[in-house]
Amino acid sequence: MVPPTYYLGLSAVLVTIGVLGVLIRRNALIIFMSVELMLNAANLVFVVFAQLYQALEGQIFVFFVMTVAAAEAAAAEGWAALAA
Repeated sequence: MVPPTYYLGLSAVLVTIGVLGVLIRRNALIIFMSVELMLNAANLVFVVFAQLYQALEGQIFVFFVMTVAAAEAAAAEGWAALAA
């Protein structure tokens, strides 16, 4: 089994890449992708701690975060269709 610290390290790297993408890039679609990356990093942390503490609440929260991420992706896709 992989230790939880590896997953937390991966999540930290993903958040760092996402923050850099939001701060450095000017393209709105790249910014949306960076926000999506940060949401996925948060999901990874929730799943790791839910598994570590055998709690279902973390995985339920992941479901709601994925719903927000899907709505954000749909909004970005609609915005891109209008811009084209």
